[in-house]
Amino acid sequence: MKTRLLAATALTTLAAMAATGARADELTLCWAAWDPANALIELSKDFEAKTGHTMSFEFVPWPNFADRMLNELNSGGQLCDLMIGDSQWIGLGAEAGHYIKLNDFFEANGISMDDFIPATVTGYSEWPKGTPNYWALPAFGDVVGWTYRKDWFERPELQAEFKEKYGRDLGVPATLAELKDIAEFFQGREIDGTTVYGAAIYTERGSEGITMGVTNVLYNYGFQYGNPENPYELEGFVNSPGAVEGLEFYKSLYDCCVPPGSSNWYMSENIDAYKSGQVAMQMNFAFIWPGVHADPNVGGDKSGYFPNPAGPAGHFAQLGGQGISVVSYSDSQDAALEYIKWFAQPEIQARWWELGGYSALRAVVEDPGFASSQPYAQTFLDSMAIVKDFWAEPSYWTEVFEDEGKL
Repeated sequence: MKTRLLAATALTTLAAMAATGARADELTLCWAAWDPANALIELSKDFEAKTGHTMSFEFVPWPNFADRMLNELNSGGQLCDLMIGDSQWIGLGAEAGHYIKLNDFFEANGISMDDFIPATVTGYSEWPKGTPNYWALPAFGDVVGWTYRKDWFERPELQAEFKEKYGRDLGVPATLAELKDIAEFFQGREIDGTTVYGAAIYTERGSEGITMGVTNVLYNYGFQYGNPENPYELEGFVNSPGAVEGLEFYKSLYDCCVPPGSSNWYMSENIDAYKSGQVAMQMNFAFIWPGVHADPNVGGDKSGYFPNPAGPAGHFAQLGGQGISVVSYSDSQDAALEYIKWFAQPEIQARWWELGGYSALRAVVEDPGFASSQPYAQTFLDSMAIVKDFWAEPSYWTEVFEDEGKL
């Protein structure tokens, strides 16, 4: 039996190689170590079977991801053939020559950026922004949103108490001010014999955590990375009165409404606090929602999802997610491009969503059944409609790493 199985496997590989007319390569894909990466391993088995290429993966925990991967790129390292790099690196990846430009490849293979969610094309693929110059294929759509204890919100006694105090129903907040009211309402409250807290928010300082959190408030109070009419004019924009007010609001949310000891929390700490029943709401990326929904303690109808609420000067949410690029230092660029072509197929993108990945392909997310396919699908769509991203200026990221002694 074992001999027949090995022979069948060898024949399948040879058939795949013959069909593509290419040699079999081993590709290494570099990304962060998180749940979607495990889904990508499963998804990529189809690519291996169809092409004869084999896939290896280098996954790095988020707190170390930027340091590790940007140092790999800046050193011209050949570890990665494919890189799912953060959206804010796209300018550096393009101008420093780390990524190969994909325009000709897209055109030759019928891959159109019009087929992807516009915000993900701008955020993950374009450099310069707003121009049809593409350095990545949108790979994983993600955005900061909120998870809440729907079962707590629906308790009649809590609804009555909240309405008496605030004059409105206890429900999904439409504004940041309403979110803070809800967080204050739950802070220190006893539910089912346990003291609970209002919200888990991003406060981590070792990497990007605090920035990924506070921007969800700053954008909605008027913060901008510069003058839209005059590039690199920062005075009065990054430090506008609205930006200061937004920063003060985020600090006040931390002061009033978070669990004790949460001064250095990011994705995993927020997930743990929520799943263990410590908080009524958590700020976190959309990637966590499949895991929340499946969780035995807080999953199913116990949890709900809502987009980042509006502020007095706008309604935005911090873009997460990444595009997938071919690293220019790879010796297997042709095979890496095969992976890009395979990954872009609608049937593969649909399977990506089924496995827990967040497709950015419009054929997937605009399908009539998508919004009802998961309890969080509509929230994902609503959130992706209001995204805003970090500054992707390459000189900024170069200076950051020079200042930290990492270049």
